[in-house]
Formats: sequence, structure tokens, C-alpha cells
Amino acid sequence: MKKSFFPWTEQEHSLLNKLDRPIKTQNYLNSLAYDPLPRTASPRRVMKEGKANCFEGALFAAAALRHIGHPPLLVDMRAHNDDDHVLAVFRQNDAWGCVAKSNYTVLRFREPVYRSIRELIMSYFDVFFNSIGQKTLREYSPPFDLVRFDKDEWMTTDRDLSYIGDALDRARHYKVMTRAQIRALGITDPALVKAGLLGANAAGLYKPRS
Repeated sequence: MKKSFFPWTEQEHSLLNKLDRPIKTQNYLNSLAYDPLPRTASPRRVMKEGKANCFEGALFAAAALRHIGHPPLLVDMRAHNDDDHVLAVFRQNDAWGCVAKSNYTVLRFREPVYRSIRELIMSYFDVFFNSIGQKTLREYSPPFDLVRFDKDEWMTTDRDLSYIGDALDRARHYKVMTRAQIRALGITDPALVKAGLLGANAAGLYKPRS
């Protein structure tokens, strides 16, 4: 039986116990409907409602990873002319990996094989594009520890948790490119864009400026 940090119900505890590897948490998130609503529900509400957006999925993944012994860490990926993206990151055998919920097939799981957070983030660079193929990743945060919100019962509350996203947005971020590199960027192969949007919920897609 895993250590419980908050009073999960028996049903919730049973589900979390089944997610005993990061890839199982990713598979669970992939099975959930993508929620286009502008809200931030707790992991408890995600389990109850069976849907999640990107940030809710990251919070759920952080809680599930915590359940198996990892610290609950998020990394924010800032984008231009696109939605930001949030990862729940973990370390295994001295390397970083992550779990993520996304409307894009290519912005989800990464195996724990990356030597640094920057290396992990850059694995997303060529596949972090908007619906018109622009490569949009610009900055990333260092790991952001959710333990600071334990007093708010972030894993089980019924309250909206958008303020956690606001705090993450205020955290320090590092640029991934120079201005010259940004100006030289090309457009993503349309076939890759099509693959990335496979099964996407159109209501949840950012509407980029052309």
C-alpha cells in the first residue's frame, strides 16, 4: 500500500495504486476526454469527472507520481501564438522524464532518459507547433514543487486551482532561442501537423494568428 498524503477515498486509492509506473499514468490521461473549459480542477475532480485539460492533467500526473514516491513537480513551457504546455516531471536512474495531457499527440510522455530539464524540454521543440504549423516553444521554467500548496489540499479540493497556474507563470523562465534563431524558424511539415492533431478536440485548440 502506497503512502497517502491526503485522505483519498477507497476508490481513488485503488485507482492510484494501479498507476504504479509513469507510463500507466500517461495511459490513464490519454484515456480521458480533453476538457476545453477554462478552469483548473483538482486531481480528485479529474478522477470523478473523467476529463482534463493540459494543466489539470499535469496536476493529476504530479499527484499520481507522488503516490509512487516522486516529488510533485511541474515544468511550464511558454509558447508564442499558442497555448503554453505543462509537464509533470520525474527523475529515474539520474535522468528526467515526464507525463503530460495534451490535445496534440506529440506533446505527451517522455521516457526518463534526459540528463537535464533543458534537454527534456528541447525534445519537444520540433513538435511543439500550433495548428498552422508554426514552431511556438519559447521558454521553460525550472521544476516547480507543488508541496507549497499542500495546505490548500490541492489534490482533493473542490475549489478551482487556477491560482496555482498563476504562480507557475510568475516563476522564473529560461529562453530556448535567440531572436535570430526565432526569425530563421521554418514551418512544420503538414503531415506532422496532421499527425499531431489526430483525435484532437477542436474546441480546445488555440486559434493562432496567421
